[in-house]
Amino acid sequence: MSLAYGIQLPVQSQSTIYAEPWEAAAGPEDLLAVARAADRAGFAYLASCDHIAIPRRLASAMSTVWYDPVATLAFLAAATERTRLLSHVAVVGLRHPLLSAKQYATLDHLSGGRLILGVGAGHVREEFEVLGADFERRGAVLDESIGALRAALGPDEFPEHHGKLYDFEGLGQRPRPAQDRVPLWVGGSSPAALRRAALKGDGWLPQGDPRDRLPAQIARIRELRERAGASGPFTVGAIAEPLYVGAPRWDVGRRTLTGGPQELAESLRAYRAMGVDQIQVRFRSRGRTELTDQIAAFGAEVAPQL
Repeated sequence: MSLAYGIQLPVQSQSTIYAEPWEAAAGPEDLLAVARAADRAGFAYLASCDHIAIPRRLASAMSTVWYDPVATLAFLAAATERTRLLSHVAVVGLRHPLLSAKQYATLDHLSGGRLILGVGAGHVREEFEVLGADFERRGAVLDESIGALRAALGPDEFPEHHGKLYDFEGLGQRPRPAQDRVPLWVGGSSPAALRRAALKGDGWLPQGDPRDRLPAQIARIRELRERAGASGPFTVGAIAEPLYVGAPRWDVGRRTLTGGPQELAESLRAYRAMGVDQIQVRFRSRGRTELTDQIAAFGAEVAPQL
């Protein structure tokens, strides 16, 4: 089985950890060009992040550029044909599940069933506080939100959920998602996040795990699922080091994977040997044209060897 690959989009989130200088002046046309290039190149998904408001104390590191994932993915859905649309990750505890369901069900409906709902607990205290959400209990909120979203994104026009935090029935929502079951992937690498992904999710999105840590994390997820008797498809993701296909003409940084297609494919196949199904890649580039060229080269030359 080959290794599927997706991309965390540039421009839409500009943390200093990964943003390239050219993204600061980029806009919708750049985002469109990248999404279309990835769609043509056979990428499995386009991913968009979620932050509502960044406090001043974090702005120098995180920046305040965080596009809304629903609006961004809906914008790109109309410009693409095949690639799926991933929220990586939606901080669903900031919103009532019926509100999230309305937004994401509409996105799935409009895109013809291409949504993957990635969810996470969040980490910015001020975002929760200003919205009146519970930061200290955000893990428990996420746990129940997943169940509520399962109901609200299911086939029933009048979904029903009765929990400690959320209680609803007799309230209709249309349009329904185009998919019979919207895939729900859980993000995070803490012990609690692993348990949540294994027992409540359809997939796992790691957060910052280096390669050498992944085998133990994946083994833990499998152990938890086996103990619980969980069955059905489950997607294990990984985030690769930044990539550059070929020999760069500038210093791309020592943590960037560089080389020819065969060399890069061999490096990425190591993830498959660990049990990874989907690899998320991000390319180093000095501009939109170089980035779209990298995406095209990856799809044409590296991906067939995965």
